[in-house]
Amino acid sequence: MPDFEALSRNASLFVEEFGRTAATYFKPLDGDGAKAGGSDEVGDVVKTLGTVAEKWLSDPQKTLEAQTALSEAFVNLWGSTWFRMQGENPPPVAVPEPKDNRFAHAEWSTNPVFDFLKQSYLITSRWAEGLVERAEGIDEHTRHKAQFYLRQITGALSPSNFVMTNPELIRHTLEENGANLVRGLKMLAEDIEAGKGELRVRQTDPSGFEVGVNVAVTPGEVVFRNDLMELIQYAPQTETVLKRPFLIVPPWINKFYILDLNPQKSLINWMVSQGLTVFCISWVNPDERHADKDFESYMREGIEAAIDAIGAATGETEVAAAGYCVGGTLLAVTLAMQAATGNRRIKSATLLTTQVDFTHAGDLKVFADEPQIQGIEAHMKQRGYLDGSRMANAFNMLRPNDLIWSYIVNNYVKGKAPMAFDLLYWNADATRMPAANHSFYLRNCYLENNLSKGKMVLGNVRLDLKKVKVPVFNLATREDHLAPARSVFEGSARFGGKVDYVLAGSGHIAGVVNPPAKPKYGFWTGGPAKGRLEDWIEAATETKGSWWPYWFAWLEKQAPERVPARKPGSGALPSLGPAPGTYVRMKA
Repeated sequence: MPDFEALSRNASLFVEEFGRTAATYFKPLDGDGAKAGGSDEVGDVVKTLGTVAEKWLSDPQKTLEAQTALSEAFVNLWGSTWFRMQGENPPPVAVPEPKDNRFAHAEWSTNPVFDFLKQSYLITSRWAEGLVERAEGIDEHTRHKAQFYLRQITGALSPSNFVMTNPELIRHTLEENGANLVRGLKMLAEDIEAGKGELRVRQTDPSGFEVGVNVAVTPGEVVFRNDLMELIQYAPQTETVLKRPFLIVPPWINKFYILDLNPQKSLINWMVSQGLTVFCISWVNPDERHADKDFESYMREGIEAAIDAIGAATGETEVAAAGYCVGGTLLAVTLAMQAATGNRRIKSATLLTTQVDFTHAGDLKVFADEPQIQGIEAHMKQRGYLDGSRMANAFNMLRPNDLIWSYIVNNYVKGKAPMAFDLLYWNADATRMPAANHSFYLRNCYLENNLSKGKMVLGNVRLDLKKVKVPVFNLATREDHLAPARSVFEGSARFGGKVDYVLAGSGHIAGVVNPPAKPKYGFWTGGPAKGRLEDWIEAATETKGSWWPYWFAWLEKQAPERVPARKPGSGALPSLGPAPGTYVRMKA
């Protein structure tokens, strides 16, 4: 039984905290009016799902069939629950997916009431998903959006998210006499304040990490800086190094140190230990001053400026390069530009979970139709950039149950602060995107797919990936939500030279950051990326362990000559300060 005195006291505190939280949420509205973009987003959800509903309601016979199917499922559930109440053990009508952890607590199955709530939710949500899947007369983009929006709604309405419909939360609240709800509401207010009026759900304890102290700690020096990037040269760990320097192009939508989280997980540190002279771009966290920096600017002032600087630092005119995610897309664009102009200084390219063909680009295409891009552009026009939280929210929405609702329940209902986790610290360390660059990227890649069609134009030069003849190592991951394995696979055919397609286990980050010392996943190799991905996988060879050594053997074979190790800052480019530099420390 709860302590009713403590419960009463906590109820009063809860009311007080609720008032403070509401004041924090509505404070930004006092001077700025309605929150930007919210009504447009809700309107698109209503319009999209309304289109699906109209298609069903226009055919009374199909509507009746759908209603009958739902009714029959609930009749079966009522019957099953009745037998359970009589002490029998009938098989369930609806069972959660094996990876669905929302209903892991024993009482979701042992208690007939909560089992009924769970199965009711599963029946209804799957029925709604079926309506979207079977709706006739709608285009595939609308269907895709409807599926995505429905997933957000059903994730939000799960009985696992609410105190009174979740047996674990009921017990937890009674055991704490409601103190968990008071703590949770206080954290909610803090997170709304941190998001400047928008809820920024915390996923980790940020106090456990500091850039340059316990993340991004591989030794090196900043040897070049301009308006868009700092170039880091890492200190050697071997007496000799490969003669050809290596350039890393990270995504500008996140900070580069995902590749340098800590010495045990750092791909950068491992590269250096193998005898590479590693340079890495650290993009600026842009603000209104960078509004006009476009895709060409990132190529010229980013990759090409970095190659110039590497030449000054090492005396080498040729480099090998790797691009991660959209950094890989930018690298592919640069390869096409160099192929078109004859300035071919990049001699091999490693693309890590990179898309160049956006035909099957996954759920992010939901945000990239003409009306939504126009809305994003209007939003960016006000400030000159897209705030990093907008992209972070979009990424979280790809897996709402894991990346949104599990933290909402843990933080604001259970009242538990999340644990310190370096990966999630990096994920929360958001970056902005310049208006010109982001608009070009959305339109030319997601909306029009111009790069894969040979229609992208930069600096009055038409770009054709078929002219790119340098060797390409094209890494995909099996469970990637951002750059789906199929999309990367089909993108391999867009290049004109030899492409080594490799498929790693896990997802967009864990599949890439998979060190040989403690590998969690294997990888598949199987020759040219031709035909169907499913057939390629069936015929491929699986190798246990990290893909890193396989990749390094591929790289070293191209240019095996070695020279004495190079010390950062000792050449024509003096050190501007120690790694990880200053740009990476700029907060959004």
